[in-house]
Amino acid sequence: MYFMIRDFHIAKTEEDIGSYAGFLASSYMIGRAFSAIFWGTVADRIGRKPVIVFSIFSVVVFNTLLGLCTEYWMAIATRLVLGSLNGLLAPIKAYAVEVCRTEHQALGLSIINTAWGFGLVIGPALGGYLAQPAEKYPETFSKESIFGRFPYLLPCLGVSLFATLVLISCIWMPETMHKHKNPQMDRRTVKGLPSDWGSPRKKSLLQNWQWMSTMVSCCFFALHDTAYSEILSLWAVSDRKYGGLSFSSEDIGAVLAVAGASLLVYQLLIYHWVHKFLGPVISSRVASALSILIVSTFPFMTYLSGAKLSFALCSAAMMISIVGITASTGICLLQNNAVLQEQRGTANGISTTATSFFKAIAPIGAGILFSWAQKHQDSTFFPGDQVVFLVMNLVQLLGLIFLFEPFLVLPKVGEECR
Repeated sequence: MYFMIRDFHIAKTEEDIGSYAGFLASSYMIGRAFSAIFWGTVADRIGRKPVIVFSIFSVVVFNTLLGLCTEYWMAIATRLVLGSLNGLLAPIKAYAVEVCRTEHQALGLSIINTAWGFGLVIGPALGGYLAQPAEKYPETFSKESIFGRFPYLLPCLGVSLFATLVLISCIWMPETMHKHKNPQMDRRTVKGLPSDWGSPRKKSLLQNWQWMSTMVSCCFFALHDTAYSEILSLWAVSDRKYGGLSFSSEDIGAVLAVAGASLLVYQLLIYHWVHKFLGPVISSRVASALSILIVSTFPFMTYLSGAKLSFALCSAAMMISIVGITASTGICLLQNNAVLQEQRGTANGISTTATSFFKAIAPIGAGILFSWAQKHQDSTFFPGDQVVFLVMNLVQLLGLIFLFEPFLVLPKVGEECR
């Protein structure tokens, strides 16, 4: 995105690129914020599968169109429409809970969050290696070819091709939304939580305080994770004279690919045990606290170089991905088991709308803050990019605070929630 904004020739200076990149990144979340409740409600009425299939189809079409954009406003409009039509997140979370037995719900939701986090990591990696192919691989792609005229089409086509394969695989995906006369059939108990969480009563979602109390932390974590995703690449590729690391797009792509691979291993092999021994609440608290410590190390990486710098950045990016997924999975598990099945799509839609609003703010705020920090390298109080990581830690700290009582409402029963 950094190089796309530069090629649009809309930013007057290099320091302003972060601001424009923030608005472009947030346009998708703005579209999703306006439509998520609608798609969640539709999923509760007609089923999970139709919404999932339509959402993946919208990715195939509009992600390809993004690669053909030649103006900034075209890219903004394309991502805004894609966010509005892609109602995937709310029904897919409900689907993961409903398709898994109780003891495997944590694994099911962790795989959903892993897929999302893996995409956020692999996406920039694909962009780093496949963007501007006529410049990077002139022996394969000529400047007169379609990939020379549209330098960002190749990575977009790669994503669209993968989405097409996923769309075809939906043929074999069963529907999980079955209407029962007895709603008690869907009540489940998650290990590590009081039984009240597994058998929610039929009531308005806005009166369900167990569900509502998880929303605040969920929003803060979404704000932090999206800001981190926005800042990491911008900071790594910016010049050292502006407080960055002077990485190439290939370098940051390699770092994110390593982080994505480690994230996949963690979620498939390790997270199940973390959830089993700590439970969703404590694991989220520990992960949030660790995230604050790890982010605090980023400003000091500017003193490193060579292999030491690459190793430090890879390790930090890997750990941030792991603790971020741990916290978000724990919160998601609490949310989905605080409501009945017939409310689950709508509940996830409301949650997606709320988090999308914060995810829309995050790139804009992070981009503006990043551009401001690059112009204030000599400030007395947290100079340069140090103030960026300070603000990110303050956001994460707020999310951590709201994971404790009385902000987090837990059932008052004989068995305490972990």
